Amino acid sequence: MKSALIASVVLVLTVGTPGYAQQAPVSPAAHYTRTQLSQLVRDAHTQAQYEALAKYYRGKQVAFSDEAAQDKQEWMRRSQNIVLINAKYPRPVDSARYLYEYYADQAQRSDQLVAKYEQLAAAAAPAALK
Repeated sequence: MKSALIASVVLVLTVGTPGYAQQAPVSPAAHYTRTQLSQLVRDAHTQAQYEALAKYYRGKQVAFSDEAAQDKQEWMRRSQNIVLINAKYPRPVDSARYLYEYYADQAQRSDQLVAKYEQLAAAAAPAALK
């Protein structure tokens, strides 16, 4: 009985795992450490470098926008269950709102950086391509 249970658990794990393993998260842009990013920003002078920075910040903007959308849904869900009697600060609805505002702000900042680096990339393009 015990060996049949173990065999069924192993079978379920081996059958279910390959489909999950193939769903690796897709990274829209390269990942840089803080030091690498600051060095890339400092040393960027070519169109390719500016495009790499724009691509990186576009990926960050997409990630922050997705996170903000999730947190906005959580904020709306939590705002349905507000009990004002003996409510202590910060309430769960406040935490969800603050997270939403943070991620929305980060998405906006990333979008501004994308626009900046796309403009610099266009300005750094060779005259033959303009």
